[in-house]
Amino acid sequence: MRCPFFNHTLVLLIDHGDEGSFGFVLNRMTDLAIEDVFNEVGVSGDASSTVRAPVLLGGPVSPESGWILYDAEGVPQPSSGRTIAVGERIACSASVELLERIARGDGPDTCAMMLGYSGWGEGQLESEMKQGSWIPVDLDYGLVFDTPIENRWEAALATLGIDPARVIDNQIASA
Repeated sequence: MRCPFFNHTLVLLIDHGDEGSFGFVLNRMTDLAIEDVFNEVGVSGDASSTVRAPVLLGGPVSPESGWILYDAEGVPQPSSGRTIAVGERIACSASVELLERIARGDGPDTCAMMLGYSGWGEGQLESEMKQGSWIPVDLDYGLVFDTPIENRWEAALATLGIDPARVIDNQIASA
C-alpha cells in the first residue's frame, strides 16, 4: 500500500458488511503506556502499575477513541459498552467497565489497547483488495497476541509462504 500509514501493516478486520468495514492495525506502537490511558480516562486500580498491555495505533480514524482487544476466553462480557466477538477467543470492546477491570487486575490477562481504528466506506476495501493493496490471511490468535508486535507483518506473510523481501508496494515480485 502506498499510503505511508498502512505500509507494512497487519490489520485485524473486525466488521465487514455492505455499508463498509472496520478493523485495527496490529503493528503500530504508540509512545503511550497503558497507565497513560488509565490516567486520561480517570481509571485507577491496584494492578494499574503492573498491567502489561501494549497501546497500539489502531488506525487513523478517531485516534482519540479507544478499544480493548482481548482474549475473551473465561472473561465475563462487560455489561456496558459495545463488545464484538472477532473469533472464538478474540473480542474487542469500547467498555470503560472492562478498562476498569483491567486496571484492578480482574480483567483479561491478554489484551491490547487500540487508539483509533481503520475504516473503509461501502465497497472501498473490496476495491483495494482487487487492486492488490491488501493480502488477506486467516485469523490467527498467535499473530494477534503471541507474535512480537514488530514481527507481525512478516509473520502474517509467512503463513502464506510469502517472503516479505519479495513484496514491493504490497505486490509480490515474481522470480
